[in-house]
Amino acid sequence: MTRRGPARWVCRPQARGWPAYRQAGGRAGISVSEVVRGGTARTCPTSKEPVAELTKRSRHPTVVQAIRSTAAATISYAVALQLSSEPVPLTAPLTALLVVQVTLYATLTTGIRRVNAVVSGVLIAIAFSSLVGLSWWSLGLIILASLAAGHLVKVREFTAEVAISAMLVLGVTRVANTAWDRVLETLIGAVVGLLFNFFAPPVWVQTASEHIEDLAGRLRELLLHISGGLGEHTPVDRAAARLHEARRLDNDVARVDAALQQAEDSLRLNPRVKEGLLHRVVLRTGLDTLEICTVVVRVLTRTLTDLAKHRKDEPLFEPEVADALAELIEQVADAVESFAALVTTQVSADAQQAETRLTEVLDAAADSRDRAARLLGESVRDDPRQWHLRGALLSEIDRMLDEMDMEHRTTRLMEELDRNVREDRGRFPRLRKLVRL
Repeated sequence: MTRRGPARWVCRPQARGWPAYRQAGGRAGISVSEVVRGGTARTCPTSKEPVAELTKRSRHPTVVQAIRSTAAATISYAVALQLSSEPVPLTAPLTALLVVQVTLYATLTTGIRRVNAVVSGVLIAIAFSSLVGLSWWSLGLIILASLAAGHLVKVREFTAEVAISAMLVLGVTRVANTAWDRVLETLIGAVVGLLFNFFAPPVWVQTASEHIEDLAGRLRELLLHISGGLGEHTPVDRAAARLHEARRLDNDVARVDAALQQAEDSLRLNPRVKEGLLHRVVLRTGLDTLEICTVVVRVLTRTLTDLAKHRKDEPLFEPEVADALAELIEQVADAVESFAALVTTQVSADAQQAETRLTEVLDAAADSRDRAARLLGESVRDDPRQWHLRGALLSEIDRMLDEMDMEHRTTRLMEELDRNVREDRGRFPRLRKLVRL
């Protein structure tokens, strides 16, 4: 199994983004570090890093989102005080809070439907507060009317938000005197909320990276548990428990996928991000690799469970074979951890260290794999029982090593970059023609 040595880290601050990928030599000549870390030859660490560390917490997306929401609600309330005749125009900040939760990308794609849903719900609440006020039967009517209105105005997945907005606003509009003031407040809140989606939109990459690292950590822990019992008698119920634990990792993959989808949306069309496409591809392909490893580990635990059923009171493997397999699986566990660090690390020095570590672990695992294969072959000749299970175990480990192989990952990144660029060029052809003119 051929491994690529660690790529040299290039300090070239001007080569950024997709042009850097092309300038670096396309498919054949690009550095592994540049591609795996987002296609960027990043700037060398400087003395400013401590300052960046001090401001890291203030730039957390949750903090940024809270500040944006607070500022949008406050400004919309101040504007509504000047333009509306209502003494307490709370509809404006309420609408701004609902609208500003949409990411910049979602604003330009689905955000308009969401705003339409909010405005529709507020208008329905205004009508009901002016006519009948708030009671148990009017609440039922407003929910029914809101859901019907949601289908009429075609807000699609935000139909429920029409009713939710109507119920929320009804509580602050049941003493309203003038419906038009409430409409004005709603428009003020919607406009301010939309404008704030263009101001310092949060980036959720760090949160997605933490989820990826957590998934890799759980996968590594399970692999280490598996490696610890290969040379001893393993009851079927213990092997089955590990199989169930491997199956539960699917839930973790789903959570990471949701976090990554949020991160991808926060990168699209975000003026704060210059390498949105590259970051999205790096994280998405990294999660795809870990998901494949998770599936393979589930198959591996099933193989060990079947082997435990056949071995009954005997150890799963002979001592020498068990030691070789345990060493191999432990190295695979270390490779999973190093791979996650390589995908999620944002600092150039740490990325170089993670790449070097991953390359070393994969090279060591390749040697251990050859030794384990030789010992497994000898054990099969001496005891041909369950040969298919033993061979399957080695094949599953090979699949994980191949997925994390640096050359395999580089090729996959190139393919995904090309595919995404082609898709982006194919979108909005008329708009692109106008821009060229």
